[in-house]
Amino acid sequence: MTEWLKWTAPAAIVMSIASPVYAAQYMSVSEAQKHAFPNATGFAEVQAGRVWKAQSGGSVVGFFYSDHVVGKHLFIDYTVALEPDGRVRRVDILAYRESYGGEVNDASWLQQFVGKSSHSEVQVNSDIRNISGATLSSTHLTEGVKKVLAYHASHFH
Repeated sequence: MTEWLKWTAPAAIVMSIASPVYAAQYMSVSEAQKHAFPNATGFAEVQAGRVWKAQSGGSVVGFFYSDHVVGKHLFIDYTVALEPDGRVRRVDILAYRESYGGEVNDASWLQQFVGKSSHSEVQVNSDIRNISGATLSSTHLTEGVKKVLAYHASHFH
């Protein structure tokens, strides 16, 4: 066996049996903004790359947050759109990188957040359903939405 093969063959074997990397990019921030506020005429950045005011005709029609949480091991990029009064209008997953647990992108699961505010419990196994097989992703995403609601209540009300 040549010298280089003796050293690289074990690494090649390990890499070939290692779990493949999964990643799903569902939408961009600008696409999520358009889904959340289809009638908005613009988005004024409030905090660089993280918070925007959705505007239409000079009026604020809502707020848009972009954030990420750790699923089990990897980041989940998500957005939260809020009504002017701070209630959740929409939650979207932008990117999911884990090999399992992608059910957090299910529309019926995400719909549970709509109407929640900083006064809501927003907790898995209480007012938010747990997803079997995606417990950490669903828990961390729920905690992320709750964090956005708390931040919004303390900064914009």
